[in-house]
Amino acid sequence: MAKVTREMVKESGVNVDQLVELLVKNAAAELTTYYYYTILRFNLIGLEGEGIKEIAETARIEDRNHFEAIVPRIYELGGKLPDDMKEFHDMSACPPASLPGDPTDVTAILKVLVEAERCAVRGYTHICNLTAGKDHRTYDLAQAILNEEIEHESWFSEFLGEGPSGHFLRRGETSPFVSKFLK
Repeated sequence: MAKVTREMVKESGVNVDQLVELLVKNAAAELTTYYYYTILRFNLIGLEGEGIKEIAETARIEDRNHFEAIVPRIYELGGKLPDDMKEFHDMSACPPASLPGDPTDVTAILKVLVEAERCAVRGYTHICNLTAGKDHRTYDLAQAILNEEIEHESWFSEFLGEGPSGHFLRRGETSPFVSKFLK
């Protein structure tokens, strides 16, 4: 734990225990989403599914990166991850992105993907609002993740016909906003 870091965040008016709890729940969401997106991606088959598979893979890898970037901040603030993986899964900030009843229904899979991203957008927006102007490091991290989650939502919502987003699939690069936290 970084004692002065925790002290400064607390002195700025942030409830550090609440923040750590939110970070742990969002870390759980990122890791479980990585797991569930693996299953969803494998079921994106056929003419419709193949066009979405690469985007789902990018979102999956970036969610893993989000987990890797959040964990150090949890420990810096005096928190820790649960010892029990089942407990960790169940405390996720977002519901499981489970495979729909009909695993061949690409639209249903897209709806699962977009709802998972929308949950993440809400969660990181909340963390940004709590830490803005108070906890600069956590804010910067949450904002970087939020930028990528917004892009993920945009990609999937376009496939659902919800309108153009102006975002493009990243070629050869993952986590352009979060990568600085992974070094």
